[in-house]
Amino acid sequence: MVSSITRTPGIPGGSASEVDVLGKGIESSFALNSVPLPANSLFGTDGIRGRVGELLSAPLALQVGFWTGIVLRNHATKIGPVILGQDSRNSSDMLAMALSAGLTAAGLEVWYLGLCPTPCIAYLTSITDAIGGVMISASHNPPEDNGIKVFGGNGGKLPQILQAEIEAGLRGKVSPIAKVSNYGRHYSRFELVGHYSEALKKPLNGALNLQGMKIVLDLAWGAAVGLAPLIFTEMGAEVICLHNEADGDRINVNCGSTHLDILAATVQEHNADIGFAFDGDADRVLAVDNTGRQVNGDYILYLWGRHLQQNQQLPDNLIVSTVMANLGFEKAWQQIGGNLIRTAVGDQYVQAEMLRTGGMLGGEQSGHILCRHYAVTGDGLLTALHIAALVKETGVSLSELVDQSFQTYPQLLRNVRVVDRDRRLGWQDCQPVQQAIALAEAAMGDSGRILVRASGTEPVIRVMVEAANAELTNYWTNELVSKVQQHLMD
Repeated sequence: MVSSITRTPGIPGGSASEVDVLGKGIESSFALNSVPLPANSLFGTDGIRGRVGELLSAPLALQVGFWTGIVLRNHATKIGPVILGQDSRNSSDMLAMALSAGLTAAGLEVWYLGLCPTPCIAYLTSITDAIGGVMISASHNPPEDNGIKVFGGNGGKLPQILQAEIEAGLRGKVSPIAKVSNYGRHYSRFELVGHYSEALKKPLNGALNLQGMKIVLDLAWGAAVGLAPLIFTEMGAEVICLHNEADGDRINVNCGSTHLDILAATVQEHNADIGFAFDGDADRVLAVDNTGRQVNGDYILYLWGRHLQQNQQLPDNLIVSTVMANLGFEKAWQQIGGNLIRTAVGDQYVQAEMLRTGGMLGGEQSGHILCRHYAVTGDGLLTALHIAALVKETGVSLSELVDQSFQTYPQLLRNVRVVDRDRRLGWQDCQPVQQAIALAEAAMGDSGRILVRASGTEPVIRVMVEAANAELTNYWTNELVSKVQQHLMD
């Protein structure tokens, strides 16, 4: 535990004599039900996320900060600070200040990091006396969205039971039970990001560097623009950067981990060894090999997992992934003695299963990768460093490593926009859609699988079909998308 980091005063908060949170002083400032909330759960698979000005606003962030502070205080054995960071979205400053106001009103000290990756918040929360962390980001979503991610004192995503307590407070179902002796204070702690940077390099420093490698980084105009180029350069790589300024108007727009075409073209143009694309808050990463071919999270898990397995660092040869993991990956991993456990989509579910089973490696096809040897949460920068180091250590190109791994089953994922939240989350009650799914599953049998789900982060129904051949995949994807559009779209 790092407890000796000194405070650097930033924006001081006011102080107050003792105020009973149940009394008039605080309750009048946080009028219950003063902010409209959706009928369904406010927390999705990765915190609170939505359109700024619609779901997300300064008044809501103020109350989220307050109730998050109260819940963290109530469950802490010793009161400490809350670490707060943000991505580059134009709305992130507003939400950061509102959240800080709420947290300080709950009597907590705030350590504000400014622009930083989400895993930086998780790491610093885990090594300091902080009782929690908050990151303002909508990850891979477009610029007009934003989100609030809350971490517990151990650096992990806040458990659902505590999320439910925060939401109960927001909905006026409970009253605070803590007393606030003084309002908290807000400190700018930008220098703490350096501790995270050093922690990323430490496992590789001295043992391996990236000298001789040419690496392209797509920073998505987001949270990693300052750190990623510096870290890879310090590790010895020749670095070429794309979208490497903090730009709230363009974060994730036709770039980053959801748009790899420009990265692939740049890797080929510069004859680079590898390319990495991060999302807006850098908690996920996808790769491009030296031929320009996309390398998703399934391949990253397989290659890193095989490396750990060969070094006897993978208990029970276990990888934890999600229902989105490709059948080709699963079969290939089993053929080399590996075990694969699938969870619901969302890195919080992967992390929970890893903790339950003792698994050390897990992640998602979309690029959330968690290796508990080195981190407490999914980390795009850490993953990219280790995959680059793996390529350097083996002396084999990433394209060759991929060719030696597995062949994916043809898989199609289509998103159908369904704005009505109740209709989207209640899609399982739509009988025509359920009947179409049952028909498709019966027709494909063991030669394929289907996954239809409501996104926890976007207003879409995701339809995924995976089959032994592309013809089956295309046919049943079109059939199911048509049914969803016919019966669930507004």
